[in-house]
Order: sequence, then C-alpha cells, then structure tokens
Amino acid sequence: MTGALHLATAEDFAKLEALVAAFHAEHQIISDATHRQTALQPLLEGSPYGVAYLIGPRRAPVGYVIVSFTWSIAFAGLSATIEEVFIRPNVRGRGMASNALIGLCQTLENNGVVALHVEGSPNPSTSSKLFARLGFRAAEHGTRLTRLR
Repeated sequence: MTGALHLATAEDFAKLEALVAAFHAEHQIISDATHRQTALQPLLEGSPYGVAYLIGPRRAPVGYVIVSFTWSIAFAGLSATIEEVFIRPNVRGRGMASNALIGLCQTLENNGVVALHVEGSPNPSTSSKLFARLGFRAAEHGTRLTRLR
C-alpha cells in the first residue's frame, strides 16, 4: 500500500465524508453529516479556495488531506494551508502519510504555491515530527488567531 494521492471529485464524496467523520470523531471535532457535506462539496466541485485528496487506493482510500488556498503578501504569492490530514489508525506507521505529503508538497510547488502551512501543536507528536522531517518550521511571526461568525 502506498501514499498515492488522488484528487477527490464529487463521485468520491461518500468515501471522503466517512474518512472526515472518523478524523472528527478521533479529534473530538463536533460535526454532523450536513456540516461535512457543506464543507466538502465545494472542494469536490472545483472551488478555487481548496482541494481534497484521497490517500491510498482510489477505490478504498485509507486517508485524505484537505488544502485551502489564499494570497499572501508576506510570502509574495499563492499560499496554501493543510487543513486536515488523516490516515486510518489501523494502517498508520507504514509511511503512507509521509509519501502522500511529499507528493503534495511537490504538486503544490509545481503549481505556483510559494508557502505551505500547517497548524502545529506545542506538544511533540508523531505528526509534528513528520512535518519537521518534511521541512516545515515554526513561523517567524505571531500565532494564528481565529474569529468565527
């Protein structure tokens, strides 16, 4: 099994939504099917604001990664943020996330993304070690703050 990436489309909604539900349950993120559909459907229909990729075999994916896009003055160009990345617990530790993220970084860089971000945790974790190995570093400027409507 590899960490192959496949751009998710509307036909992949059921597979992707099930994986997102599993990620949200694992991380105690409150969401229901309607919330997930509202969040995912635009990405699967070609929204310029983000993309969803399935990880692993297209017919039976084992994970996903969601990326959102913005224009950055600080980085002078197109910027992307990894919103969520998930691999099913029963297949973790096999290098699939690493392979998928290496491919993702290359794909985004080849398509004009000048900066790729991911939210970090102040506590050392498997994911923070993975991102460090992939060349992610702490930002030189402040902490991200969020306001919800």
